[in-house]
Amino acid sequence: MSDISLTASMRTNLLSLQNTQSLMDRTQERLSTGKKVNSAIDNPSSYYTAQGLTNRASDLDALLDSMGQGIQTIKAANEGIESITAFVQQAKAVANTARDTPNLSTVTASNDFVAADGDVKVKIGDQVFIVAFTTAAPADAENAATKLNGDTTAQNGTTLQQALKDANLAFTHDGDKVVLGLADSDIKTAKVTVNVSSDIVGLNISGTFNPDARDSSLSQYNEILEQINQLANDSSYKGVNLLRKDDLRVIFNEDRSSYIDVQGTDASSAGLGLTAVDKADWSTNGGVDDTITAIEEAINTLRDMATEFGNNYSIVQTRQDFTENLINVLEEGSDNLILADMNEESANMLALQTRQQLGINSLSLASQAAQSVLQLF
Repeated sequence: MSDISLTASMRTNLLSLQNTQSLMDRTQERLSTGKKVNSAIDNPSSYYTAQGLTNRASDLDALLDSMGQGIQTIKAANEGIESITAFVQQAKAVANTARDTPNLSTVTASNDFVAADGDVKVKIGDQVFIVAFTTAAPADAENAATKLNGDTTAQNGTTLQQALKDANLAFTHDGDKVVLGLADSDIKTAKVTVNVSSDIVGLNISGTFNPDARDSSLSQYNEILEQINQLANDSSYKGVNLLRKDDLRVIFNEDRSSYIDVQGTDASSAGLGLTAVDKADWSTNGGVDDTITAIEEAINTLRDMATEFGNNYSIVQTRQDFTENLINVLEEGSDNLILADMNEESANMLALQTRQQLGINSLSLASQAAQSVLQLF
């Protein structure tokens, strides 16, 4: 107070105590908060620099959640692809079973022989084949059968060999005869016998099919396609389904300038090029072979999908790891600017407490001269 006079020594000691208390207050704040810069007043440059680093780390931390969800979306699609691939492989097994199921029950032949300059005309379904089958002695029946099943001159771009395979037919020899019968089947009735002699110059063949022979396999195949469609529909994550042509964008930085676009695809049966079949489709072995070919192409498509999603997964995972490490770097840089050294501050507090006690003692000594006046009374 201005109306109270203190001696010079008392004022000096008082100012020293006030300064010591101020330093103690600052040290106590650092010890309690763990920071040496608690506001812009303490150190504007360090405070705002640290604040910028902390803000960026916070923004990136929010993006980590988005990256994690992106990874889960890709994983959901990949799980769907693996299961769909299993279904497609199962469909291939069913188609192969149908292929191995004969649906040709009888084979008949007419005696409507047509002169063809020594060649043989063979008709299977709508295909007519001119076979280079010259007259042969009975002893050459084996060679004749081999030739009939082998190289031929065909019309309409189809070989006799393929037509015989599709119709489950094959030429064999029986002594001095060439015999046409069902291939790979226990049904050996209704064989067509061709005598190998100079007067045999043509043959007309037709077959009667059993349309129900492959019904069980056909039904199983169509059911598998339906399951593929359902599985593709169920491979979504948080409303995004990469297997139903939904796209996904994963953001990697705070200003959205770094990202990856994951393109969705159609993993349904139609998207894979697989369609439901009926009796007409599988009435011939060739029709079943076409289905098997489509299945093999679908498997290759699924493998390409898995490779693409796997690559995207690796990219997002790598960026997620990088972001986590970058956040640690930013937070460490911020801490270096504002965090207090607790060992140093503890030592400062001990020194200040000692200084304070000494200051109080000094102030007491400085006031003794004034107190001696009281002894006059």
